[in-house]
Amino acid sequence: MAQAAAHLQLRFPQAATPPQFILLPHSCCFLLPHSPAPLHPPPEMDPAPATPRWNLERPYLTGRFHQEAKTAAAAQAPGSKPFSLDSFSRGAGASTGSVIGSFAASVQELLVIDDLLSALVGIEGRYISIKRVRGKEGYVVFQIDSSMDLALQERTREIFPLCEDYVLVSQFVESRSHFKNGLVNHALAAALRAFLLDYQAMVAQLEHQFRLGRLSLQGLWFFCQRMTSSLNALAVLVEKATSNNTSGSATLNLLQSQAKAMGGDSAVRSLLEKMTEYASAAYLRMLERWVYEGVIDDPYGEFFIAENKSLQKESLTQDYDAKYWQQRYSLKEGIPSFLTNVAAIILTTGKYLNVMRECGHNVQVSLENSKLMSFGSNHQYLECIKSAYDFASGELLTLMKDKYDLIGKLRSLKRYLLLDQGDFLVHFMDIAREELTKKPEEISAEKLQSLLDIALRSTAAASDPTHEELICCVERSSLLKKLATLKDLDCACPADKLAAADVDQSMQLSITGLETFCLSNKVQWPLSLVISRKALTKYQLIFRLLFHCKHVSRQLCSAWQIQQVFRSVKILGTPILRSSILCRSMLKFVNSLLHYLTFEVLEPNWHLMHDRLQTARSIDEVIQIHDFFLQKCLKECLLLSPELLVKVEKLKALCLQYATSIQLLMPSIEVTNSENKSKSGKSRSRTNKSQDRDQQLKLTSENVIMSESILKFEAAFNSELQSLAPTLSNSSHAEPYLTHLAQCILGVRIDQ
Repeated sequence: MAQAAAHLQLRFPQAATPPQFILLPHSCCFLLPHSPAPLHPPPEMDPAPATPRWNLERPYLTGRFHQEAKTAAAAQAPGSKPFSLDSFSRGAGASTGSVIGSFAASVQELLVIDDLLSALVGIEGRYISIKRVRGKEGYVVFQIDSSMDLALQERTREIFPLCEDYVLVSQFVESRSHFKNGLVNHALAAALRAFLLDYQAMVAQLEHQFRLGRLSLQGLWFFCQRMTSSLNALAVLVEKATSNNTSGSATLNLLQSQAKAMGGDSAVRSLLEKMTEYASAAYLRMLERWVYEGVIDDPYGEFFIAENKSLQKESLTQDYDAKYWQQRYSLKEGIPSFLTNVAAIILTTGKYLNVMRECGHNVQVSLENSKLMSFGSNHQYLECIKSAYDFASGELLTLMKDKYDLIGKLRSLKRYLLLDQGDFLVHFMDIAREELTKKPEEISAEKLQSLLDIALRSTAAASDPTHEELICCVERSSLLKKLATLKDLDCACPADKLAAADVDQSMQLSITGLETFCLSNKVQWPLSLVISRKALTKYQLIFRLLFHCKHVSRQLCSAWQIQQVFRSVKILGTPILRSSILCRSMLKFVNSLLHYLTFEVLEPNWHLMHDRLQTARSIDEVIQIHDFFLQKCLKECLLLSPELLVKVEKLKALCLQYATSIQLLMPSIEVTNSENKSKSGKSRSRTNKSQDRDQQLKLTSENVIMSESILKFEAAFNSELQSLAPTLSNSSHAEPYLTHLAQCILGVRIDQ
């Protein structure tokens, strides 16, 4: 050993060996790299800290001290020219002026073996030089003194590829150990370093045999064959990884593809599979934390799941177009090939766990043998992922149904926003009539909320604890305009046509709170995943349609009651009788529409959704079922069929205008009649009352304005109803749900 160290000092006088390095015999004198810095930086540090300068500038930490030391020595010599590795060759032999060709062939063999033992670990010899390939970091070419015996030159050049592959792999190990290259490259570099240690041990054993005089050039070439194919496969691997600058999943995919390409060489394939297993260990640890804890532990951005921290869960209840559930966590490009088929399941599993963690619900995965240590051919990792998904899915669904009462919340929405419990609404419309008849911008939402609370406490809803979550809202636009602003409802009619139809309607009837009033509901996390702002908006659209139909029906009932003062008098041809028939037709139309919406659409669809929710196996399935229910209700309530909806809205507008006109004209008759009653007193005879009523009816029948108004309303209503009937009949062939509505509406038409 002392002789080898003295020989090293003779060749590299500046390369004094520091005490912290281990000196192997002769040409195996190289740096055993320190243990790499911790792969997981402290939380307070930058995710990818910069490599310290001393780790790059101090030659003894790079494994290239045998080159850098000479460079430093040449630079320190006064008047000397900078040392160039490209010009350095033959070492001591060049300094003495002797060439290897001047020795006998047997001596040349010994000299070249001595140099080859150095070249095998990337160190130049006296007659073997290293030339760097310009433009390619880590690429070198070994050259031999041309004066050597030709046969020896040929055998020596056969060993050079092994030397060059070692330098390339060694350079990759050094460069990929920096923080910025990520955990997968760190793990791969560590696995390659372990392989190179075995290789260096082989070189040390060969040198020992050489010192004993038992190694020939042919023997050296023979013993290197075992490492040639393996090191060459690793060199091809690192060359591709370097040229493509791979990291994370790209490195794992490259390892797998290279292993598959070596199907004909079982030893090399086994080596590459082992490298893949080592390199994937860090990646699988990230995967474990995600599928078992819902946490992304990815300091260098290698994991295939990305987190968008700008999206907050509060947006689900505030933003109609909230993308929290779809984009808070999403798949990135570059998924490892062995996880491609289960990437969506992995993403969903972590999302479920993340929801439970944000709810403060600590879950413990009680699964045996659940560690994702490898992804071998037995596919055990797939079973672990599937088990984790089943556990997370079932746990979250149980949490939503039991602790947060998801079904109860949906039932509450049905009770109040779909008017399943209507007694509170009747009371509310009575006490809030004055406020609701104002323009939307003049209505006090606080006053409406107080009136709603009074109505709820005064009816059967008082026993329901969820009634406190109801909120009054007053929109600033009509239902048609609201539909025109929602671009994702898949309406069959362009928004501009909806807006134009609404303008025509607003010219005939001014918009009040009765047309824009709606209810909302307080929804807390995590129920907002299912009942988001978008879902609530769809509920509100249905509520506004139902509420307005209720309002129209109440107005027509008021008009009907006014006309019943004269129901005992039968005078054919009078405006009163004609108006009574028209009012009955309008009431049948509105009530038939309400019956269809409630009992033909909402009720059966809700029960269908409820039954499907009982068998749902994940929260995503629950969201899908609920969204399907709302979309189906919107469609069957004509809210996604603008052509039919516009006609229905025009018919309702005519009904409201008619009811308003009757309430303006008829009370004058009632007032006159009541004033006559008060003057005459109780002693007035029935004959006089009959005479007064006949006189009023005669005056009414002679009222030209009233007669013309009733005829006008009758003609307009019949015309709109006639245009609606064939549209419904024709559409019912393509949309079966319209068959029920057509029967209701056509039934009204036949009665007329």
